[in-house]
Amino acid sequence: MNSLQIIKPDDWHLHLRDGEILKAVLPESERHFARALIMPNLIPPVTTVKQASKYRESIIKALTEKDSFQPLMTLYLTEDTKPSELKLGVQTGIITAVKLYPAGATTNSQSGVKDYKKIYPILETMTDLGLPLCVHGEVNNDSIDIFDRELVFIETVLDPIRQRFPKLKIIIEHITTKSAVDYVNEGGKNLGATITTHHLVINRNNILAGGIRPHYYCLPVAKREPDRLALLETATSGKENFFLGTDSAPHFDTQKESACGCAGCFTATNSIPILTQIFEDNSALENLENFVSKNGAIFYGLKQNKSYITLKKGNSNNLPQNIICDKKNITVFDPGFELNWEVQTTF
Repeated sequence: MNSLQIIKPDDWHLHLRDGEILKAVLPESERHFARALIMPNLIPPVTTVKQASKYRESIIKALTEKDSFQPLMTLYLTEDTKPSELKLGVQTGIITAVKLYPAGATTNSQSGVKDYKKIYPILETMTDLGLPLCVHGEVNNDSIDIFDRELVFIETVLDPIRQRFPKLKIIIEHITTKSAVDYVNEGGKNLGATITTHHLVINRNNILAGGIRPHYYCLPVAKREPDRLALLETATSGKENFFLGTDSAPHFDTQKESACGCAGCFTATNSIPILTQIFEDNSALENLENFVSKNGAIFYGLKQNKSYITLKKGNSNNLPQNIICDKKNITVFDPGFELNWEVQTTF
């Protein structure tokens, strides 16, 4: 197969930041994606509908072409989130989902949740509104090994929430372990998961073996090779409860290449060529559209995109290796293998 036409993809987990970084990185997502779920962990975090609306306006203003990309906004869940704010978000159509960050678990998550019982009334309102909950699925506890924090979160935080609110639609974002795959497979129609591009490519050896590679460091951190293979098998299977959320996260190289480097892989530029290559290598091109274009929209109860992209065999290795912003580099994720597919046309 030398050519493939699919519905234009959606990205169900995207960091755009704000200010000059937003302007620099937005075209990289706009080029290949029709919609994206925008993360609210700015400084200060996006905790109100008014803030989300203002952020959405700044994204639309930064687009290179009008109506080429639709940002889907989220609210940052805190222990003080008001049910009235959630109702307003649904009534105005501004809010697509609410994001749960365990306090201190990742970038700009200091305002996240510490006492989960305090958010139960909020989750009850979300259940009534049909408003999905996106979770960063890790505990933030120094006594828990960083490679075990996803599993512990599922067992001690997520499962009690799901037992108490079985009708609440929940997405475990950027899953990294076979345990998470198995949990979602057994979770029924109200439980979904996003898988990132980079977690399909790297394991923890890629970060640590032979020298520290800061541009592969992300949270949740990449796990063992059996975990990566479980993610790969699931993504390429086309199973409907799993879909793409790149978690593309831009950081300046000076922030990544430091004594305490930031977590995040910037994959917006080349996610679709990488994924197409991965699916071809695993004889699963027929399931690519499900993973990148269909499953997420179905899970969120949204219409399929009307636009398409054409993928053709070519040379995607000429994609930029970095994005320049304010005279500083943001390094694009390097998959470590040649890409034989490129997005040639959109219509």
